[in-house]
Amino acid sequence: MTDAATPSFDLIVIGAGPGGYVAAIRAAQLGLNTACIDKRPTLGGTCLNVGCIPSKALLHSSEKFSEAVDAKAGLASHGVLTGKVKLDLAAMMARKDETVATLTGGIEHLFKKNKVTRIEGAAQLTGKGAVAVTGPDGKMAKLTASHIIIATGSDSSDLPGLDIDERQILTSTGALSLAAVPDHLVVIGAGAIGLEMGSVWQRLGSKVTVIEFLDRILPGMDGELAKQAQRTLKRQGLGFQLGTKVTGATKNKSKVEITAEPVAGGDPETISCDAVLVAVGRRPFTQGLGLAEIGVATDERGFIEIGENFATSVARIYAIGDCVPGPMLAHKAEEEGIACVEAIAGGKPHVNYNVIPSIVYTHPEIACTGQTEEELTAAGIDYTSGKFPFMANSRARAIGETEGWVKILADAKTDRILGAHIIGADAGTLIHEAVITMEYGGSAEDLARTCHGHPTLNEGVKEAALAVDGRAIHM
Repeated sequence: MTDAATPSFDLIVIGAGPGGYVAAIRAAQLGLNTACIDKRPTLGGTCLNVGCIPSKALLHSSEKFSEAVDAKAGLASHGVLTGKVKLDLAAMMARKDETVATLTGGIEHLFKKNKVTRIEGAAQLTGKGAVAVTGPDGKMAKLTASHIIIATGSDSSDLPGLDIDERQILTSTGALSLAAVPDHLVVIGAGAIGLEMGSVWQRLGSKVTVIEFLDRILPGMDGELAKQAQRTLKRQGLGFQLGTKVTGATKNKSKVEITAEPVAGGDPETISCDAVLVAVGRRPFTQGLGLAEIGVATDERGFIEIGENFATSVARIYAIGDCVPGPMLAHKAEEEGIACVEAIAGGKPHVNYNVIPSIVYTHPEIACTGQTEEELTAAGIDYTSGKFPFMANSRARAIGETEGWVKILADAKTDRILGAHIIGADAGTLIHEAVITMEYGGSAEDLARTCHGHPTLNEGVKEAALAVDGRAIHM
C-alpha cells in the first residue's frame, strides 16, 4: 500500500469473517466496487481460522479416535476388530490446519473471481466515508467509500484473576493447538465452545471438569434438552460443577491451581489441573476502530447500535455480525451481510431472527431453533409438544445412534411451529427441516404430512410433528 493516491470504492467492508467476506462477495455480485479489509494474512475471520472450522475438524478426528479406542462398545458390534490404538496428535493437528488452509484459500479465490479488492491491515474510521489502514509493514494508506460495513466480529471474553497465556490458561484459540494432551483440563463455561472443546480433549484422554456459574449447562437452550445433554456428556466422562464461580488461578511450571466456590455461598476449594480453558462467552471486537471519534454509537457492552437495514448512528456506515446485538453465530452474520448489501443496492431483504438455528457439535449433536418451552411459558403462549425418540427410529437403530430425541413445539390454536429442539445424530442437519417449515409459517401438520424417505433419521422429525397431535406411528 502507498500514500500516492486515495483509492475510492462503492463499499468498504471492515472484517473478513463470515459476515464480512460474504457481504463483500454479494456486493461485488450486485455490481459494487468493493474492498474488504482484515488484519489477518488469511481470510475467514475467527470462524475459519481459529473457531468453527478447526474445532469441527478436531471434533470429527477425536470422535474417530474415541470410536477406535472404545471398539468393544462400538466397532466390534459391526464386526470390525481393532488392535492397539495410538494417538498421533501432530497428524491430527496437521489435518486440522490443512482443512483451515484449504477453506481460507478458497475465500481468496472467491475474492479474485468476484473482483473484490482484498486489503491486509488494521482499519480505523477517520471520517464520513474515510478509512485509514495500517498494513503489516506499518505504513498507512487512506481509502474512501460511499458506504462502509463494520464486520469486525468478536473476541473471547476473559475472567478477572485468570491471566490468559494460551499455554496453561487458554481461550478456544489455544485449546485448538495444544501440543500434548493435558492430564486434567478444567473448562470454565458450559456453553457450546466449552462443551465442544471439552469433548475433544476428553476423547483424546484428558480428565475434563466443566465449571459453570449457572445451575445448568447450555444457557438459553431448552431446559429439557440441556438436562438430556448433561446426562449424555456425563456418561461419556465429562465432569460438571454447576452453580460454581472461579475466583482466581495460580500458575507454576506444570500446573494451574484454580480457586472456586459455590455461587450460593460456601467454602472455596482448590482444583489442580494442567490447563484451563476460559469459555465464558465472547465480546464484540470494536476497540481501535475510531467509532467514538466519528460518532458511531455503541452500548455499555461495546456492541454497535444499529437501526433499520443495519444502519449505525452515522449515515452510510453499517454494522453486522458479532459486533452488533444478537446471537454470535457465523450463519447469522452471513445472513446480515447479504441483507445489508442488498439494502444498500436498493433491495428489500429481511432476516428472520426467530428461525436462526443454534448447533452444538458434541456427540450426539444438539440443535434448536425458535422458542423454548421456558420462553413460551413465560410469554403465556399456549402450546402443544410432540416428542419422538431416536430409539424408535429404524435408521438410528441400524447405525447404532439411538441416543436422543426430537421435540417440536406448536401453537395450541393454530398449530404453527414455534420451536424445535433435537439431540441426536446429525441434529445439526435435521434441525433445518423445522427452520424451513417455520420460515414459511408452516404448521406441525404441514411437516407431518410431508413424505419422508425411509429409512432416514429425518423420519424422527416427521414423527415428532405427528406426536404434536398425538398420532406418532412408531411409538
